[in-house]
Amino acid sequence: MRVLLVNDTPKPIAELAQVLRGVGYEVLTHADCAAGLLKAVQDIKPDAVILDVDSPSRDTLEQLSMLNRHAPRPVVMFAADGDDALIRDAIGAGVVAYVVDGLSPARVAPILRVAMARFEQQAHVRQRVDELEQKLVDRKDIDRAKGLLMDRRGMSEADAYAALRQQAMKQGLKLADVARRILSMADLLG
Repeated sequence: MRVLLVNDTPKPIAELAQVLRGVGYEVLTHADCAAGLLKAVQDIKPDAVILDVDSPSRDTLEQLSMLNRHAPRPVVMFAADGDDALIRDAIGAGVVAYVVDGLSPARVAPILRVAMARFEQQAHVRQRVDELEQKLVDRKDIDRAKGLLMDRRGMSEADAYAALRQQAMKQGLKLADVARRILSMADLLG
């Protein structure tokens, strides 16, 4: 596993890098601060990111939020500041583990394993939510297309649905795709 270390404190993290290497992680060149974190992650493609900060700045949280949206990775943050609002902000920006006053090299590997497992679980939940949202959009489009057929062709709901299904089978498309085509043509024709 490849880990990117990011340090914006005056503390050296060579000991942490050595511990990670000792338990089998590949440690990537660490950035001196969180600026440009998204680009660094996109360029070197680490499996996880560890940040060592005194207190996460707004810039750091913004970088983490962008990272979470565009190149999600498990992020572990070691910080000296245990302020509840900062912790909530960090978690909201995509941090899966926020550890206060605890950059103990012996604890890093288990914390990282937990963070990876938590990240995978969250990714699965996000994927499931995305699938359900798409099904809802599909269902709405199908219902709108049925309504359009019922209004313009005087069909019953069952007949409109059967017509959509028949067209989908004929064209080798999903029912929702046929519905979207009908809705788009209706918009075009007014």
